[in-house]
Amino acid sequence: MKYLFQLNHPAHFHLFKHVIEQLLNLDHKIKIVTRDKDILTDLLSDMDAVNIAPTYRKQSKLSIVFDLFRRDYEVYKIAKKWKPDVMVGTAIEISHVGKILKIPSVFYGEDDAKLVFLGSILCYPFCTNIVSPVSCDNYIWNNKTISYHGFQKLAYLHPNWFKPDRNKVNIQSDKRYFVLRFASLNAYHDSKANGINNSTAYQIIELLKPHGEILISSERDLPTHFEDYRFQGNVKDIHHYLYYADMYLGDSQSMAVESAMLGTPGIRFNNFVGKIGVLEEIEKVYKLSFGFSTDDKEMMLEKVKEIAENQDYSEKFRERRKKLLDEKIDVCAFFVWFLNNYPKSINILKDDPSYQDRFK
Repeated sequence: MKYLFQLNHPAHFHLFKHVIEQLLNLDHKIKIVTRDKDILTDLLSDMDAVNIAPTYRKQSKLSIVFDLFRRDYEVYKIAKKWKPDVMVGTAIEISHVGKILKIPSVFYGEDDAKLVFLGSILCYPFCTNIVSPVSCDNYIWNNKTISYHGFQKLAYLHPNWFKPDRNKVNIQSDKRYFVLRFASLNAYHDSKANGINNSTAYQIIELLKPHGEILISSERDLPTHFEDYRFQGNVKDIHHYLYYADMYLGDSQSMAVESAMLGTPGIRFNNFVGKIGVLEEIEKVYKLSFGFSTDDKEMMLEKVKEIAENQDYSEKFRERRKKLLDEKIDVCAFFVWFLNNYPKSINILKDDPSYQDRFK
């Protein structure tokens, strides 16, 4: 079969990198369509990818809509010529182009539909299937959703696919360190988002400095006095750094989930707290992350201090991670089976939803 994958964000590269590799090993053909976003181009440097959006768009709503239709057209031209059997990804464009060209589109989402309602309206009516974690609510589109017992980040951070390597971490093994992530918060669904501003970042850094090194990964420009803390390692090794870190702290949803999947104590600070089903499960059921809204800054700073001063947090979180892994499936293996057997896999799962348990 021929699969067209569209990757619009660095997280999408990680989500599908092993899936693509396994499908290629099964003698399927793959074409990757991408755009410039943060470090995505660097991550795809070893893959054959077609960049359809080499420049950043403006942040106005009109620019967002115009850019979407422009990408629709670019993907349409590629799909019409290459004629894939299935279009795969987390990009709205595959649903539009798939509908026009009568090609099945499989959209992988983990944000609740009401939270990203504009994107849902633009995508879900047109895509063929939606694949989401069981804790994700796709609202009126739940009827076309394939729900699985896992999280997207397990597609690349499950122990079957990720082996932490301390040699890839350029910090002395006996030295503590903390990973901070500052997201740009400029996606269409981030229009009213608040997170870690420079003043709050300064307070966090001052709390952490006595306890270890600080590594800042940032999508946005940093003030000059923060530059000494900027992450200097290989971006492809960030998950090895995250695994061995004593704490993750940021306003990024993606890296908050990643730290949880790796068993690293994590703190998320933004105004999405309490609104995302996946993170609610991670924080409330598995207690693998702490979420604080931007109205609770003092509570967040207290938790930063508490974790920094208590090194036994890492051991507690490793145990909690083990519980999660025992109860969730190998998401990558499930995705590979699902696509390799598509569309028969749809009927198999509808007839027997517990079929996915064999991927534990």
